[in-house]
Amino acid sequence: MEFLGAPTPFAAPAAGTVTVYSGATLLDGHGGPAVPGTSIVVDGERIRLVCPDADLPSDLPDLDVVERVDLTGRFVIPGLIDTHQHLATPPDRPVAEAVLRRQVFGGVTAIRDMADDLRQIGDLARATRVGEIPGPDIHYAALMAGPGFFDDPRTWEVSKGAVPGAVPWMQAITEDTDLPLAVAMARGTGATAVKIYADLPAETVAAITAEAHRQGLRVWAHAAVFPASPADVVAAGADVVSHVTLLAHQASAALGPATYKHKPPIDFPAFAAGDHPVIEALLADMRERGVVLDATAVLWTWLADRVPEERAEDRAHALDMAALAATLTRQAHRAGVEISAGTDYETSAGEDHPALIEEIEFLVAECGLSVAQALRSATLVGARGIGAEAEMGTVEAGKLANLVILAADPEADVAALRGVLCTVKRGLRFPAPTTNKD
Repeated sequence: MEFLGAPTPFAAPAAGTVTVYSGATLLDGHGGPAVPGTSIVVDGERIRLVCPDADLPSDLPDLDVVERVDLTGRFVIPGLIDTHQHLATPPDRPVAEAVLRRQVFGGVTAIRDMADDLRQIGDLARATRVGEIPGPDIHYAALMAGPGFFDDPRTWEVSKGAVPGAVPWMQAITEDTDLPLAVAMARGTGATAVKIYADLPAETVAAITAEAHRQGLRVWAHAAVFPASPADVVAAGADVVSHVTLLAHQASAALGPATYKHKPPIDFPAFAAGDHPVIEALLADMRERGVVLDATAVLWTWLADRVPEERAEDRAHALDMAALAATLTRQAHRAGVEISAGTDYETSAGEDHPALIEEIEFLVAECGLSVAQALRSATLVGARGIGAEAEMGTVEAGKLANLVILAADPEADVAALRGVLCTVKRGLRFPAPTTNKD
């Protein structure tokens, strides 16, 4: 008897399955103005043609149109990309699958998983890619850090059955490490990138980065690795740096060596004006090198909202960090640094929107980005950070058919992103489970 394998109800349609979406108002992800009266021709999992409705050929020669969808009065944006997620710390498959479902039905078609138990992440990436479960495409990193980091309980959770720091997806790096072998082991997990995390000196950060690039991997790093400073990480050639608040530690680099667990204090008033000269120089270097900033700007606001009132000191610190995140993200935006939209958290099961919507709203409300610019951060810039700009991030011919169909105009009100009518991921439609968004 022939074994056909696991069912794939969420697989992309086959090439030759053609759907024409017409009448849409399109924000294509490049940051320009919305274009009304647009048609999008999807063939299988890819976009075949984007053109004004008036220019759409009536017979579409060489194409067997299976379905036509009228989007008059609707708004279309590219599929959204969350550039900072953790799905398996600790591994919990039912929770991860629920998160992935909420993300894709909420408009997210790709995510960047920033180091977890890659035994589970690799299988989730396969399952969403082939369509066994609903969810975004998953691009993930294998982590490298100094030995001192691996007494962190999170490393135990993601290395169960093995020794933390001695597994291919989470390696302790010393001056004696065989870096070509270590990077090859990371690459063998199926990772897109190496994540450089903590407790590594500048020369080691540079050596890891060079070897990862030589082997075709991207480098995603914390913006400060301690003792390596933000400037050290940028100079090493990292493709993306995460957590805008860590940039503040460039101003404290002169205080001497620090570790991940013992970071130097932040002089919050020194950053309040939003024009700190040390940060300005750092941002100029990032801009010149094309380093993407994965800001995770709303993270501290989310954390502050969850600190119990009786822990007043902790809540005050979280609020200071939230204000710092907004200030530094505004400064980075003014400086011309490319900002991607990442979260580092996910909304609870009772929410009907993914966390990425809250990051986009924060970028608009608190960080000086227009809606079009924030959408570009959550689409094209995210794709660049992943290294997948040729495949996703904008709505144009040749790219994956990753679309979000909205009931209202997000440029008029960014909250329209909470009104997703349908997500199209690789040409397959994921209609919103409720019908009250019409």
